[in-house]
Amino acid sequence: MSEHAASAAAQAGSNWPLWARRGRMETLACIVIAAGLAMMLQPFALALFTWSFATTLFGTVMFIVVARFPD
Repeated sequence: MSEHAASAAAQAGSNWPLWARRGRMETLACIVIAAGLAMMLQPFALALFTWSFATTLFGTVMFIVVARFPD
């Protein structure tokens, strides 16, 4: 990456709010994925099992999107 492109990327990242930075959002996405897996593996509530795939899928898509956010 050239110096100009790196500088432009750094400036673009400084305009993002702190809550939308990659580190925090990746952690949230991982928590959503883990919750979906826990819902899938628990034997007690059928409603949790029913929504487990959608939750895991949402967390995975969220992680893919958030991976493009600035640091």
